[in-house]
Amino acid sequence: MTGKEGERIAKRLSRAGVCSRREAERWIADGRVWVNGKKIAEPGTLVTDTCDIRVDRKPIAAPQATRMWRYHKPAGLICSNSDPRGRPTVFERLPTHLPRVMSVGRLDFDSEGLLLLTNDGGIARRLELPETGWVRRYRVRMFGTPTEKEIALLAKGITVEGMKYGAIEATIDSDKGRNAWVTVALREGKNREIRKVFEHLGYPVNRLIRTAYGPFQLGQLGRGGVEEVPRRTLKDQLGLDTSNAHRGRQA
Repeated sequence: MTGKEGERIAKRLSRAGVCSRREAERWIADGRVWVNGKKIAEPGTLVTDTCDIRVDRKPIAAPQATRMWRYHKPAGLICSNSDPRGRPTVFERLPTHLPRVMSVGRLDFDSEGLLLLTNDGGIARRLELPETGWVRRYRVRMFGTPTEKEIALLAKGITVEGMKYGAIEATIDSDKGRNAWVTVALREGKNREIRKVFEHLGYPVNRLIRTAYGPFQLGQLGRGGVEEVPRRTLKDQLGLDTSNAHRGRQA
């Protein structure tokens, strides 16, 4: 149950799988969210389990138990609900039996590999933060082979066009012809970080595959495949009680 002091309305909407917290804040600003018959204007408004919460005058469902899926994102899809340029999205390609989900972070249009999906907006936000300390691991193919000196430079952090990037661990896996395969690990993934950093060093990336996000692995999941993470794993890795939608939820 929600405590007597309540929880923020934006968090409640994301826990109910209605939208992300950012979307909830926009909906509130647009006057679409009502609590106990009154339109609210602040995303910090506190609500409890007894509140009548509605979006566009329609009641929202009770918060669901947290669920998570591993998805092998193919290249050529964007991680947004829609695209003004008309490009296909991840969410258009997901199986229809899945509930409304959101991604934990994003992968670029041209990138592929492991993308975590969840029905809990609070958890999605929590796992995106670098404070988790989770390593994100990639296999990267690039034109040319970085030198040992350059790899050591990446391990200390590097600044590109005024943007400072944290430590990046890079290991050369193979060097065939004009391309090299490199395993890259980092704890904070800024927008197109790997591509920008290696291009800055003179090694354009021509393929990027995420193989791990913290304890979750791509493994043998086929391209375009979706597999739910067992509830036991969520409990062990995230400390969640997934047996009851109203208990033990963290964000």
